[in-house]
Amino acid sequence: MYFVYILISNKDRRTYTGYSNNVERRLAEHNSGKVKATKYRRPFHVFLTEEFKTEQEAKKRELWWKSGA
Repeated sequence: MYFVYILISNKDRRTYTGYSNNVERRLAEHNSGKVKATKYRRPFHVFLTEEFKTEQEAKKRELWWKSGA
């Protein structure tokens, strides 16, 4: 299973959207500063997750969220 996740920064209230097969691990990576794009905006908490059967479906949905549609 793959998940699209939206995180909210507790620091600046902005969101970050991504996909992964393990949301808990990815949240830990974001909050530990291992992700360059979010390093200076931590800590984060999960706002939304969506579950998909394939990685391709998850990527497509992530792009939809990032497009602002």
